[in-house]
Amino acid sequence: MIKKETIEMVLDAARIEEVVGEFVDLKKRGTSLIGNCPFHNEKTPSFHVSVSKGIYKCFGCSAGGDSLKFVMEHEKYSYPEAIRYLANKYGIPVEEEQISQEQQLVQGKRESLYVLNKWAGRYFAEQLMGTDQGRSIGLSYFYERGYREETIRKFELGYSPENWTALVDSAKKEGHSTDFLLETGLAIEREDGSLYDRFRGRVIFPIHNLTGRVIGFGARTLKTDKKVPKYVNSPESDIYHKSNVLYGIHLAKRAIVDRDSCYLVEGYADVISCHQAGVENVVASSGTSLTTGQIKLISRFTRNVVILYDGDEAGIKASIRGTDMLLEEGMNVKVLLFPDGNDPDSYIQQHGSSSFRAYLDKNEEDFVFYKTRVLLGEAGPDPIKRSEVIREVVKSISLIPDEIKVSVYIQQCSGLLQIEERVLLTELNKMRLERAKAFSKTAPGPLSEGNSQIPDDGFIPSEMLAAMESEGVIPPKPENPESSEILMERELVRVLLNYGREPVSWEGEAELPVAPYLLASLEDITISDHVSRKIVEEFRAHSERFEVPEARYFISHQDPLVAKMAIDCLANRYEISPNWNDDKRKIFVPQERDQLKELVIQLIYRMKKNKVEVEMDRFREEIKTEQDSTNLQILLDKYQKLKEAEKLLGGLLGNTVVK
Repeated sequence: MIKKETIEMVLDAARIEEVVGEFVDLKKRGTSLIGNCPFHNEKTPSFHVSVSKGIYKCFGCSAGGDSLKFVMEHEKYSYPEAIRYLANKYGIPVEEEQISQEQQLVQGKRESLYVLNKWAGRYFAEQLMGTDQGRSIGLSYFYERGYREETIRKFELGYSPENWTALVDSAKKEGHSTDFLLETGLAIEREDGSLYDRFRGRVIFPIHNLTGRVIGFGARTLKTDKKVPKYVNSPESDIYHKSNVLYGIHLAKRAIVDRDSCYLVEGYADVISCHQAGVENVVASSGTSLTTGQIKLISRFTRNVVILYDGDEAGIKASIRGTDMLLEEGMNVKVLLFPDGNDPDSYIQQHGSSSFRAYLDKNEEDFVFYKTRVLLGEAGPDPIKRSEVIREVVKSISLIPDEIKVSVYIQQCSGLLQIEERVLLTELNKMRLERAKAFSKTAPGPLSEGNSQIPDDGFIPSEMLAAMESEGVIPPKPENPESSEILMERELVRVLLNYGREPVSWEGEAELPVAPYLLASLEDITISDHVSRKIVEEFRAHSERFEVPEARYFISHQDPLVAKMAIDCLANRYEISPNWNDDKRKIFVPQERDQLKELVIQLIYRMKKNKVEVEMDRFREEIKTEQDSTNLQILLDKYQKLKEAEKLLGGLLGNTVVK
């Protein structure tokens, strides 16, 4: 178990903008940073990072938390894994206390898989550089491909010996579990239960996740035997899901952000050669069909994608097939094909790095126009084939969520296809309607039957919203079951979390922080909302020790409902522009913090008035049913006193109370 002191050091060192900035392209807006949320698919940024408060909050899907929570949610790490990740990032040594074997089993499986893959990556690299077989076979192959030694080390390339059990034997000596060797795919089990190396006699390409941890391996044979598969890859495991992985993303992410563009290639060799040629904003789908998960991974850093494919017929068809998904996710897509059947790797080897970079700059082509040109060329003068081309082009345009882009594409493709815009628009609307109806049939609660309920969190996926709009279904606003009493209780929590430690000079009393003053003034108030009550009780417990807890205590609270409310209370979607507080224009807008004393007193009055009104309602009900005249008079007297108290509090609040 990680020591508490280490955890506190990690949380103190972790800066929210640095941690989140590793995964999300953040842009400054006022005092906050914003970007596209990595937890749901969105085109307009609603993900906010507050540097001063150390939190993130998405106002689209309600995700929120601190640096630790972000790493846990984004990377699917356990609590200890997230602490270790942040500790490694900030160079903090992790000190651990002894834990039970059962706790080790629960906490350690995923971490053990990472540890084993990290060890295997080092093992393969050592075999490549430090053994005669590795140097004569593996290293010679990489040198023949034109890779320099620094490039080989940068990508942690390796070699697996021809020996059937070389890695298995070494792993067992190091104490690694045979179960984990099988789960990571480093070993394969024979019928007799013995293990042998999966990647024997191959050069190794380690596959890393976004944070740079080794999650799997690709291995290429150097044999010419056609019966031997050219590439063998790690199977899926708890830490490796190939549909969510892009080769080279850990090395490319910063360059992608800096260039605001991502080159998408097919294989490991393409990525490595591009890096060596000075083009680092490049990733590979590793020979698999492009997936939504991979597209979303790219979209965290840029909306601009350039697909680099082989210049042969198969490459052309692949570029057309795989790109509609990119358009549907709102990406700006360009295509670049290489001449004479080349791919990026072979083009660099033949023409050199500078020619490669120049070719990239000059030969990018917008995908929609490229598709139109290629398909028209294939169709020739045949009217049937040309009509199919028109539908294919309109189909791609119909997937684009940005209406301005759609309008531009329709206008320009009208000229290329030699057909009127209205015809293209008619076909486009028909396709969208068909897709919306198809979505409504598969969505839970068919829209066509009038069941337009939205999710409990109020977030409607963009495709669901599009389907609703296409069918004329207006999603109802979610009913707000919260009473004014609960809303006031949550306002109390908001003030405590934001200003609880702020000192204020109260009339007739010494300077005192907001929290103890509020708690003492509202000692007779019962909190009905259970999450608000839990937070207030925590403040009271600290107050008894003459302490005021920091907001971070609640942001990282073990109760997820408490943590969520803390984030909701601390996060601000909007802020006053700095132009509104300007000496030059003499425009000054008072901030809430500047009127803190008034805010607290008004809150106390409102909560006490609300308590009085609740009591009055109770007495009114009792008065209606009371039969005994003596008891009735007692109830009336109590009700009158409450009425006077209500009037007094209403006056203090500036309300008019009608008798």
